[in-house]
Amino acid sequence: MPLILTIVVFVTIVLVVFAFGAAAVTPSSVLGARLRALGGHATIAPEKPVVKVKERLEQALDPISKAIPLSPSDVSRTRAWLIQAGLRDSRHVTYYFGARLMLAFLGLAGVIVFSGVDSVPLLVCVPAFGFFVPRFFLKRMIKDRQRRIRIALPDALDLTVICVEAGLALDQALMRVGKDLHHAHPDLSDEFHLVNLEMRAGKPRAEALRNLVDRTGVDDIRSLVGTLIQTDRFGTSIAQALRVHSDSLRTSRRQRAEEQAAKTTIKMVPPLVIFILVPFLAVTIGPALIQAYHSLVSK
Repeated sequence: MPLILTIVVFVTIVLVVFAFGAAAVTPSSVLGARLRALGGHATIAPEKPVVKVKERLEQALDPISKAIPLSPSDVSRTRAWLIQAGLRDSRHVTYYFGARLMLAFLGLAGVIVFSGVDSVPLLVCVPAFGFFVPRFFLKRMIKDRQRRIRIALPDALDLTVICVEAGLALDQALMRVGKDLHHAHPDLSDEFHLVNLEMRAGKPRAEALRNLVDRTGVDDIRSLVGTLIQTDRFGTSIAQALRVHSDSLRTSRRQRAEEQAAKTTIKMVPPLVIFILVPFLAVTIGPALIQAYHSLVSK
């Protein structure tokens, strides 16, 4: 029995020492890296020539995007549209113009391959369609993002009123509201975070709020910013102004909902005419017309 116990202890100690040594010597081991870092022998990982897909895509689209003759005003307007869609990186401008020109070339090549050069309307219409498709999707992204911000604004105003009444300043209230709305409304949360970053960087509050209007393009945000700037200028109560603006915002939302409900009747007329009236006439008058046709042909 003592011999067996001695053998077991010896084998256990050998296995532990071997495992620790293997973990310390292996280059890819986390334990080995930590031990070498503590000992002052930090290893430098060999650099690998890894080129990311985004970098390759940007390198491919950059000369294509520069082939479009654009004025600085067009580039600035497109940049503003991309920011309103949530695409703030400078390389997104290259992606946008490169995608427009590439789709136009692909449409032209497809027409030449499948239809030849004889069809002039296709040679004009298909590349033009490919050139304007990215703009259509960009406008769609802007509208969707503005709709999400418009939906999130009442909740943000309620939370801002609570934070201001609790004793927080407007800057801290916006920062707290942005953190609380991060998961429910990420678009508005990101915008509030950018406003706080601009104010921390030294921009005046009025300028940071006007930049918020330019980045979103939402009318409700514009009216809110105007209210906040006037409140800050005249020194009135921010909580009272936000509460009044929140009530007016809910009234305007209700009016927009009533307007959309009133348009429902007009929008239902074309489907009713196309999908109900035409089949109804075909079912009721169709047999009589067929019978009259047969009687005229037989005579």
